[in-house]
Amino acid sequence: MHVRTAFAAAALATVACATNPVTGKSELSLISESQEIEMGKEAAQQVQQSIGFYDDPALQSYVSQIGLKMAHASERPQLPWEFHVVNDASVNAFALPGGFIYVTRGLMGAISNEAELATVVGHEIGHVTNRHTVQQISKQQLFSLGLGIGMILKPGLQQFAGLLNSGLQLLFLKYSRDDESQADKAGFRYALHGGWDVRQMLNMFQVLEGESQLDSTAGKLPEWASTHPAPEDRIQATEQRLDTLHADLSNLTVNREGYLEHIKGIVYGEDPRQGYFQGNAFLHPDLRFQLTFPNGWQRQNTPAAVVAVSPNQDAMIQLQLAGKVSPEQAAQQFLSQQGIQPGRNASETVNGLPVTSSYFTAQTQEGQIEGLVSFLSYNNTTYGILGYTGAGNLSQYDQTFRQTIGSFRPLTDPAAINVQPARVELVRVNDAMTLKEFDQRYPSSIPLAELAVINGLDGPNGEIRPGRYYKRVVGGIPHTAGPGPR
Repeated sequence: MHVRTAFAAAALATVACATNPVTGKSELSLISESQEIEMGKEAAQQVQQSIGFYDDPALQSYVSQIGLKMAHASERPQLPWEFHVVNDASVNAFALPGGFIYVTRGLMGAISNEAELATVVGHEIGHVTNRHTVQQISKQQLFSLGLGIGMILKPGLQQFAGLLNSGLQLLFLKYSRDDESQADKAGFRYALHGGWDVRQMLNMFQVLEGESQLDSTAGKLPEWASTHPAPEDRIQATEQRLDTLHADLSNLTVNREGYLEHIKGIVYGEDPRQGYFQGNAFLHPDLRFQLTFPNGWQRQNTPAAVVAVSPNQDAMIQLQLAGKVSPEQAAQQFLSQQGIQPGRNASETVNGLPVTSSYFTAQTQEGQIEGLVSFLSYNNTTYGILGYTGAGNLSQYDQTFRQTIGSFRPLTDPAAINVQPARVELVRVNDAMTLKEFDQRYPSSIPLAELAVINGLDGPNGEIRPGRYYKRVVGGIPHTAGPGPR
């Protein structure tokens, strides 16, 4: 037997099991609680640096109070629980091991009462108390040990290097359907014991289903749907839980008005000050540049990069900051990375800006890719534009990559430069009306179908009840077609 195989066998022979604090069942665990907390702290720092917290201390405190109330009454009250609203437009929530819970400002703007929020936060607490991330990591690590793979990282975490070296890799671990069901069940119980009306969990899932449909219609990847099961399945499971309660829920907290007061003025949708799409063009008011992406490609603006994926999902273009180095230095740094083979290169100008470009091939875990990378200097900052595809496909996308790179130019349109984010406003309605009539009287800058979703109403004919607050969205990016201003 080879030494590495012997090591793997020894490791497999000493696999640890731990008791799930929620279910009481014995489950695979290669990670101690202290290691779990350490991993969560490291990833939490990266979340704060890469995504960032929404700048509203009162809202942060509000969410934290709700979360801590449930967490301290859970099966793992001793964890260093933290709850934050992150500055992200997607409708989502996520948990890191060790008790670090996040909801997006997009989610805060989409739901309509405190009970809905409590069930979302309770669900994420349930992932932590059930140690779901730890279980997923343990399963992956068990597979790695079976192959005899050795890794080196800081003491105490070296065996988890492959799961940490990609920064926020922890966020991309997929929970099983059983995991999601456990988290829903736990979140339902935590919210109920905390005094919130768990019937609102149904409304929350309906909002998520509506948001997923809106994202699909808009050509975006639904954020919540990418990490959670279909809302309709969860609605059915919640209805079954409600049927078994046999209790009076009428005195439980919903707190619609108080919740809406907390989110009044919250930024809605993508913040255009951080860059936005208008047609196929990406415009950045603060950095004052624009770039036009290919027609029909799915696009997304993330804190790290602006990315576009081809309709066939076989090519990608991404734009990101390369820092204060020169285009030549940035190109040299990129091409000198391990596994990258430089090809034909050139120095030229694009719309009067100096550019250094090079073709390249690279070997990745998924196979070989080939592409074109360009670095250009504008306003004392260097930007990198990277286009790549699978080996053998570059000739198909070469012209597309070059056209995209050639579209980078200064942004000069005052309307685009001065654009401000959309925000949620509240209107207290005195008369009964439909949502369509409400929108005519108090116009919003978002489509009527979207307005229905964020108000928890069933379409344009949804009933607006007098004496209550309703959301409208004002300002933001003009919804126009075409490539955008020049």
